[in-house]
Amino acid sequence: MTRNTAAHRIAKPAFLALSCVGAFATHPVLAKDGPDPLPATDDNDDSDRRDIVITDQKLKEQPGPKDVAPIVNTPKSVIVLDKSVIEQTGSNSLQDAMRTVPGITFAAAEGGNPLGDRPFIRGFDAQGSIFIDGVRDLASQNREVFSIDSVQIIRGSDSTLGGRGSAGGTINIISRLPTAGTYGSISASYGNGDYKRVTGDLNVKIADTVAFRIQGVWHDQNVVDRDAIYNRRWGFAPSVTIGVGTSTRLTASYYYLEGHELPDSGIPFLYVCSATVCNVPTGNTFTTPAIGRITTLNGTTGVVKRSAFYGLVDRDFRDTRDQQAMIRVEHDFGNVTLRNVARFTDDYQAYSYTQPDDTQGNVFGNPAFVAGSINPADGGARLTGGGYVWRRSNNRYSQTNTLTDQIDLYGKVKTGGIEHSFAVGAEFSWEKARRGTFVMATGSTISPRCDTFTVSRFYCASLFNPNPNDAFVNYASDTSTVRTPIAKGAANTETQNDANTISFYGFDSITLTPALIVNLGARFDRFTSSTVPAFTAGTNSFRLSRTDELFNWQAGLVFKPTSETSIYASYATAATPPNTLLGEGREDNALPTTNTAANLAILDSLKVQKTKSYEVGAKASLFREKLSLSGAAFQTEITNARVTDANNNPAFIGKTRIRGFELSASGVIVDGWTVFGGYTYLDPKILDGGFTALTAAANGAAAAKTVLVPSASNGKQVPLITKNSFTFTTNYQVTKQFSIGGSAIYSGRQYSGYADNRIATQTTAGVVTVTPATKFLERGIDGYWRFDAQARFALTKNIALSVNAQNLTNKVYFSSTFTNHYATIAPGRTVFGTVEFKF
Repeated sequence: MTRNTAAHRIAKPAFLALSCVGAFATHPVLAKDGPDPLPATDDNDDSDRRDIVITDQKLKEQPGPKDVAPIVNTPKSVIVLDKSVIEQTGSNSLQDAMRTVPGITFAAAEGGNPLGDRPFIRGFDAQGSIFIDGVRDLASQNREVFSIDSVQIIRGSDSTLGGRGSAGGTINIISRLPTAGTYGSISASYGNGDYKRVTGDLNVKIADTVAFRIQGVWHDQNVVDRDAIYNRRWGFAPSVTIGVGTSTRLTASYYYLEGHELPDSGIPFLYVCSATVCNVPTGNTFTTPAIGRITTLNGTTGVVKRSAFYGLVDRDFRDTRDQQAMIRVEHDFGNVTLRNVARFTDDYQAYSYTQPDDTQGNVFGNPAFVAGSINPADGGARLTGGGYVWRRSNNRYSQTNTLTDQIDLYGKVKTGGIEHSFAVGAEFSWEKARRGTFVMATGSTISPRCDTFTVSRFYCASLFNPNPNDAFVNYASDTSTVRTPIAKGAANTETQNDANTISFYGFDSITLTPALIVNLGARFDRFTSSTVPAFTAGTNSFRLSRTDELFNWQAGLVFKPTSETSIYASYATAATPPNTLLGEGREDNALPTTNTAANLAILDSLKVQKTKSYEVGAKASLFREKLSLSGAAFQTEITNARVTDANNNPAFIGKTRIRGFELSASGVIVDGWTVFGGYTYLDPKILDGGFTALTAAANGAAAAKTVLVPSASNGKQVPLITKNSFTFTTNYQVTKQFSIGGSAIYSGRQYSGYADNRIATQTTAGVVTVTPATKFLERGIDGYWRFDAQARFALTKNIALSVNAQNLTNKVYFSSTFTNHYATIAPGRTVFGTVEFKF
């Protein structure tokens, strides 16, 4: 069902919430490192967790609402990243921690995609499928780990569990919440790059059934081998539980994180290819970022160092503030539990972020213009021989608010001798995201971007010797001489997106016999979203809205040769409606942003993009559930992706297919030796990317025409994913006091985009000719190996020293990329020591 409206006033939606449930399960499988004077269960008895291995002993399992079966009996690929791995690897962010999980890549930000975590799971963007304690965490942000207990990654189409989106899977962050007992820890780290970090965790037993817990972090570092870059943040997370160990429990929690940083703009690609400028050699060319020894079009040779930073200290910044509040109520009725949770979030970020841009051939050189000729736009002499980088500013300020209420009833019942482990529930949510841009002159109206005038204003920098301390001054326009402060745009230039969701779902794990289990799930979502785009001052605002009804389901069959092993087959769907990210990520299926007849027609023609996944696999839980092994083969496909058709209209004819297999292991091999990691192979292919528009310039009486040609991406590897990835993290307790460990990480080549030099021309009679391509360009980053190491020594039962070395070999590699502009370069070798005190 679809509805669109236009209105002059913006009405704020009202929402009434009760309280709700954290919906996902968690399965930590690795040992806690180091001494702990408390019983092992004191720090690991959260009511929404399933604890499999904490020390070298098996603990009882406690499923969450939608976790209707243990992992070994779940017909889906599930990985749990426990806090022990996060601590051992010295990770200080979600992205940093998830480098230990195979098959997940992170993409960089771009103009229309805000700064923040952007993971890809099985080839699909999961930026909008990140959850905290089972509740969607929509806003773009870089998430910390100081209050994380574990991270659950569910791979495969997952809208039945998580709701809209989730084409490749979901990521659920489990928070540290109060448990029984009184205990705590504090740690302080210092390392090269002026790395400084302090974290603390305190759990206090206030009464027999009341506990309070608080975590905190202070982090301050420069980035090793990157000029000028710094990250500073601090936060805290208090929580209280009333009714610990009883049948009725109330938990309230709050989370606050504030950050200030100079965001990293990475390194631009060397070549560019389009209908207007294509400076690559004839034939097929794979271009990587311009690092190392580079020779430009005019023959100039220089070296681009890994430290090269093209941003501006006087212009660039990023300020963030994230707040989350949660209330959870739960009551046990024997084997059945009723749980209700309400969660409110408030996320703000503002930034000016330099994107080193080469869309006009400034880096290698642009042969389309005569060097030294005068640019009439500003009077500067053109610099067409290469060796320059346009400092394009992507900037934004935004605030995102969400209010979500979930209620679940779950437990176990028997009907006619058949056991059902079930969960039914409902979700109600309201989301609002409002964003705008800063008024800033950056040379964007001057073409070509780099000439002597734009260099003098620091709009462009030297490729070989950029100076982040250039004295940038903001002017009223690109060529004005009137200075003006950088300011937020007027209210009419901002865009607001709102959404309301009503969902109902149910899951059932049916044990027909001890050896045969059927797993079923279904979900219905009614998703209403609207956008109020920017409008001209003095005119009325307008609203475009749409409602989509989504039905998703999953089914799986599990055969158990033994009680510790399983073989399974499953099928699942996912649905991504228009405007699913509310502008908080890359929208491939966005609502139109102007109130025209053509756009209203587009609004009516939009469709929900649907995904389906097939999977077969096997799992084993060995050594009394100390070691978990799994393997899966799968295929995920979209057959109705939004692309441009041959008539230059949006059409849902795009096809993408991801095939692959994965192997994983986690747990304890022998007492004192833990492992975590695996291997993932993906064959991600664009089967139909639709069409690309070319413009045939006007010629005499023949007006300019738009010509559609098949996309250059057809048949190519899906961008931003790697075919091969491998991770292995291990820790070995050499003696009672001393342990060593480390990680080996491999990520294969990633492509970021494809282009060629096809052009369209026409005669004066209007006869159009498309000249076939002679140059084909693939942008991307090469594969790499990275090695980390860690050693830990317990001075006493309560005090331990550890040393972490990240990127041990000081490898120069790129950690993420995005389309046709740039790639993010990883830090150099980072070594830091940590002192930890437990009590």
